Amino acid sequence: MEFPVYIHLGALRIHPHVLFETLSYFIGFRIYLWTRRPSGMPKLVSLQILAGTILGAALGSRLLFWFEDPSATWTQLSQGHLLWGGKTIVGGLLGGLIGVELAKRWAGWNSSTGDDFAYPLIIGMAIGRIGCFLTGLEDRTYGVATTWITGVDFGDGIMRHPTQLYEIVFLLLLAVILYPQYKRSRYLPLSAMNEHCSTMAQPAGDAHSSSSAGNYQSGRLFQWFMTSYLLFRLLIEFIKPTPHLYGGLNNIQLACIAGILYYGWLLSGRGKGGRLIRRSPAASGALK
Repeated sequence: MEFPVYIHLGALRIHPHVLFETLSYFIGFRIYLWTRRPSGMPKLVSLQILAGTILGAALGSRLLFWFEDPSATWTQLSQGHLLWGGKTIVGGLLGGLIGVELAKRWAGWNSSTGDDFAYPLIIGMAIGRIGCFLTGLEDRTYGVATTWITGVDFGDGIMRHPTQLYEIVFLLLLAVILYPQYKRSRYLPLSAMNEHCSTMAQPAGDAHSSSSAGNYQSGRLFQWFMTSYLLFRLLIEFIKPTPHLYGGLNNIQLACIAGILYYGWLLSGRGKGGRLIRRSPAASGALK
């Protein structure tokens, strides 16, 4: 196989990264529209949260990339270069999280919105990684040299870990593992959650009861998705040839550790952790 693997559609010759990144955004967004629950959210609030998500993700993905090699970043900045190239998924996820939370606080919206994003993100990221793999060396998402049977020669004669494929497999397995949580999150539409949040909320110390039959802690699906993905990235980064300048860790691993600590705090019940949803026969009709 010769990398990059261009996609030929008639007379068109499309770069794989461009094609699959576009597909990841398009398909992920369509899945979100298809699976999201009714929220009763005013259009203005929805636009504010969307703007916060996009802005936070764009800034986070680039800011974290700049810390991959601070000396190189500073050299380019001192020479007057604009650093628009390069971005990271972890930075985008964590930046988008910060953007969403700030926008929700600004708009006065208290209900959790994360659960509806978990599966669109999983599918979109898996599709995007196909483009990363087919792009080869120029994408810089491959792993270190290896003698494993999984090794792939991206065109320079060196067998490397195809970390892009490892991530696709992980995301598909995660989708299967989280499916029971996904089904439980569908039992009550967000509009009902928002209308009755004052009567359904429990103190943080009682959050453990959400695991009992008939209850669901809103936001748990997204929290497990983020914790699992950040843990995977923390580990997989050890077999990537990026600079590990921070005590044997790289920039992405530091961000992963911060994110894992945050979501571990939420999952422990000490954080806000969403609202406790009590399922009832009437509510179960909302399952899709």
